[in-house]
Amino acid sequence: MVGGALGVALLAGVQLAPNASAAGVTTLYYSSAGAPDYVTQIDQAAANWNAAVTDIRLVEGGSATIVFHETDDGQGSYTSTDGHGHGQIYLDRQQVAEGFAPTRIAAHELGHNLGLSDDYSGPCSEIMSGHGPGTSCTNAVPDAAEAAQVQQNWANGFTPAKPEKVVG
Repeated sequence: MVGGALGVALLAGVQLAPNASAAGVTTLYYSSAGAPDYVTQIDQAAANWNAAVTDIRLVEGGSATIVFHETDDGQGSYTSTDGHGHGQIYLDRQQVAEGFAPTRIAAHELGHNLGLSDDYSGPCSEIMSGHGPGTSCTNAVPDAAEAAQVQQNWANGFTPAKPEKVVG
């Protein structure tokens, strides 16, 4: 349950675009300030999602409800999210050092914040296959099925924050 000022803060980062209906474009604000080594890759991952879907816009800045951080704990990258525009994304430097593409990692973790689940047995063409295809896979562009699922997830626009869960 989100209450008081926290509820207002969460709602401030997710807004309907001007003149948009509930089924219009929803703007989600993200912050890459906590992941200074990966700002370019995070911005590219957001641009890839913006090119693939029309119901949401990912924009750097504002009252961010999706916040990126860098870690160096070897646990792998992950996100704590409600699956609908609120989350903390942790990019693991050790995972990148092992050869995994940081733009793909960022796009994958953003996918969780847009409501997608892991599919580690999927092909490289699916960003939600994550680390499953190995380090040779650098694709950071959602495939048509992933984009369609996000479109469906966001067809009714923003919903209030739900309890977050941690996913890889």
